[in-house]
Amino acid sequence: MDKQSNLYQYRTAAAVIIANMVGTGVFTSLGFQLQDIQSAFVLLLLWFVGGITALCGALCYAELAAAMPRSGGEYNFLGKIYHPSAGFTSGWISATIGFAAPSALVALTFGNYLSSIFPDLNAKMLAVTLVLVVTVAHCFTRRASGNFQTFFTLLKILLIASFCVAAFIFVEHPQDISFMPQENDWSLIGSGAFAVSLIYVNYAYTGWNAVTYLTDEIESPQKNIPKALILGTATVIVLYLLLNTVFLWVAPIKEMQGKVEIGYIAAQHAFGSGGAVLMGSLLAILLISTVSAMLMAGPRVLKVMGEDIPLFSRLAKTNQHGVPTTAIIVQSLVTLVFLISASFESILIFAGFTLAINTLFTVLGLFILRWRQPELERPYKTWLYPLPPLIYLAITLWSLVYIVINKPEQTWASFGIIGAGFVAYYLSQRFSGSVDGKTDLTDEA
Repeated sequence: MDKQSNLYQYRTAAAVIIANMVGTGVFTSLGFQLQDIQSAFVLLLLWFVGGITALCGALCYAELAAAMPRSGGEYNFLGKIYHPSAGFTSGWISATIGFAAPSALVALTFGNYLSSIFPDLNAKMLAVTLVLVVTVAHCFTRRASGNFQTFFTLLKILLIASFCVAAFIFVEHPQDISFMPQENDWSLIGSGAFAVSLIYVNYAYTGWNAVTYLTDEIESPQKNIPKALILGTATVIVLYLLLNTVFLWVAPIKEMQGKVEIGYIAAQHAFGSGGAVLMGSLLAILLISTVSAMLMAGPRVLKVMGEDIPLFSRLAKTNQHGVPTTAIIVQSLVTLVFLISASFESILIFAGFTLAINTLFTVLGLFILRWRQPELERPYKTWLYPLPPLIYLAITLWSLVYIVINKPEQTWASFGIIGAGFVAYYLSQRFSGSVDGKTDLTDEA
């Protein structure tokens, strides 16, 4: 087997990041933001701030991934920087909240859009079918899996760009809206509404760290992962700003307030009666790559957990091509469970809050690692350090504080799942007969 078929290439790494990020969030969350904020300038600033936050996080993760090159993302980083229990809990979160729940929501959105075009089809059955088809596609070789992902991600970018250009050209009655700052905008920027809305935006940007879950399977990871992280995140920032500008330009704010199907509403106003069918078809195709990317990255966390914890050793099994088929199937089954029980808005806030805590401690770990292991080899160092981690921590903490104040139910649910992860870790140690101890930072780094 040659090197190209054995390892994912740089283009696949970037495709995984873009596909993970561009999912339901950007096509649904604007409606929730419009309930408290109607200024176009403030709304676009929200998406810009969220993008800068994600880019700062990507710069930090690039250094961590280059210094500690192993699959697993936060599971790998937190386990080495803090304690194995922190890594396990992070992996627990990634495997459940981080990938399975969003995968279910994306698949369900896929089903809803297709069933709007073909009313005889059942949305939930379409969602289940998508998950099963993508699962099978990723259970063969890495080349087949990578080509599948790259193709649908390139198609996604092309379709989004085409939609935006066509909407600008063909809309007959654009909205009378200003994208320049207004008198009351500055007070909105410092408000709780801005902070809470930022959770929706940050959720839409979730996935900028996805490639770190695949480190072991990427050619020259210490060189290619930093490039993929930065390029992938920067590409999505541009796409998100463009999409939200189009949505606000072509559709009335009142019609989008509190609605999930933002893309559908915008297409109706841009293209007339045929807009619903067009947008439904486009979104359905776009979401295939998102489900694919999540079912590609998530199982790699389960795989490395299986390598480290005897109780879960079956998750580390791979086929003859090195693909972790057992972990992929388990991730798929958890996704199918969420498909039946997921509630969109509550899951979105709950998942956004939990994942923000996960990445917050990872970025904080960059300072700890530099302090404790200054001699550790770092093929890539965070550009403009310490500004990126400080910016990321400040914006994320600000948003989390407002969520604790305004959304206590989702907050307690988040702390509950985190606590359950620590309990599961210590139980696994006990039943595995393992000795609890701190992982050496230099191990496998």
